[in-house]
Parts: sequence; C-alpha cells; structure tokens
Amino acid sequence: MYAIVAIGFNIIYNATGIINFAQGEFVMLGGMTAVTLNRFMPLPLAIPAAVAITTIVGAIIEIVFIRWLHKPSVLRMVIITIGVSILIRETALHIWGESVKALPYFTGSSVSSINLGGVYISSQILWVVGIGALVVAALGAFFNLTMLGRQMRACSANRDAARLCGIDAGNMVTLSFMVSAAIGALGGCIICPITYVQYDSGTPLAIKGFTVAILGGLGNSTAAVGAGMILGILESFSIWVLPTAYKEAISIAILLAILFVKPSGIFGSAEAARLKEF
Repeated sequence: MYAIVAIGFNIIYNATGIINFAQGEFVMLGGMTAVTLNRFMPLPLAIPAAVAITTIVGAIIEIVFIRWLHKPSVLRMVIITIGVSILIRETALHIWGESVKALPYFTGSSVSSINLGGVYISSQILWVVGIGALVVAALGAFFNLTMLGRQMRACSANRDAARLCGIDAGNMVTLSFMVSAAIGALGGCIICPITYVQYDSGTPLAIKGFTVAILGGLGNSTAAVGAGMILGILESFSIWVLPTAYKEAISIAILLAILFVKPSGIFGSAEAARLKEF
C-alpha cells in the first residue's frame, strides 16, 4: 500500500518535478467515494466509478492550481500542494463528516484467513498485494510500450525538447496528475476494508508514501515497491521493541535518517534526487 502511494508521488515527480503533498488525499477520496457509491451499486462497479471520479478530481486540481503557474519555485509548489491537500481534506469533512467508514472485504470477512505454508493471511491482504503488483506491471508497460507513456517520459527528461518534437507538455502534466490520482484512488479502495477511511486519513498515508519514495529513490517506481516492503516490515517488527503508539513515528524516523545520510535513497542516484525545475 505504501508503495502504491509512493508510485503516485513518483509519477507526478517524473513528469513535472513536483512533490505532490496532496497524493494521500487521492487515496482518501478513492476510499470515501467507493464507500458512498457502494450504497447504490455493487462493489465491482463502485470501485471503478470511485477511481474515475478521483481521476477527474486530479485533472481539475492540475488545471486549476498548477497549469497557470510559470516557472514557480520549488517552495511555491510545496506550499500550493499542501494547500490543495488541506482544501480536499476540509471538503471531505464537509461532505462525509468525521465518521470512520469501510468497504466490505472483497472475499471472505475480517475474521477469515487463508493458510499459506502455516501462515494465516487475510484474503484482503492478498488482494492488496496482487492488485499492487498488477499496477506496477501495468505502469511499466504503459511507460515503456505505449506512445503516450513515452511522451510522458520525454517530458520528464527534457520538457523543452519534448515541446520541439510536438508533444503537448501541458497535457502530459495533466495526464500525470490523472494517472497518479487513479492509482491513489485504487489503493484507497483496496486498503479501505483493512484500515478503514475517514476524512483525515490521507495525510498519514502521504507521509509514509513520501518516506517510501525517498527511501527507494525519488522517481524510481520499481524501487518504491521494495522500499514499501522495507517500511512495512520495520513497522511490524517495531512493535516487538516499542509500544504500538510509536509505530507511526517509525516512518518519520526513517525519513529523517535517509535525508541526513543518503538523500538520494537506497536505490536512487544523487542526480536523480535533485529537484527539477518545473
């Protein structure tokens, strides 16, 4: 799950150089929207509809808050994305209130589990792992095998050169926000039965997703998968030596340690970690 959020960070960073601190809100929006739609339609229809709605929200955010900016500073972009995050969170509070919501388990229930080699695992965990793997594979195919994905990579490498080749860089940035929002929403839907969702659940996920993105190397989506597993394992084992309340502090501690010791991340290079000019 952390890897999916981190991949959302990486997609927008690769296309624009922006660190989108509203990425966690896309996860929250996907989960909350799916819960609402599931009251009127079956789950297999509610999830794609929630992903589609959140994708549109991602496009609107880019068009309204990002597209009109001309060579903004990194600090300005950070402030804008944080402001967008607060705006989405407060809007969600107005619409859904403070109550905690959840989708039903895709298969089985909260008390059922599957025995894999003597280890009992919730069926929903398998859904999360399976869908996460499919997302990573689909993104790899999209960026390497499709013309649209190659155009996005061209914009990431050199936006001015991409424009000279006839690529509409503005549309590529909008598309990166849409893809990132869609992935975040899908992640919110599949994790919602396990962790539940409420209006302010996006911020902690954004912090952990950002930690994973930094840990794996900013812009490296494949490495984000490994980094997400590392963070999840460290959080789980931290319960053995620390009170459960400190579990949330693990990601912050890892983030600070990586920033001080190796800002480019475990799998990243120093050049790739350098913030790009928007």
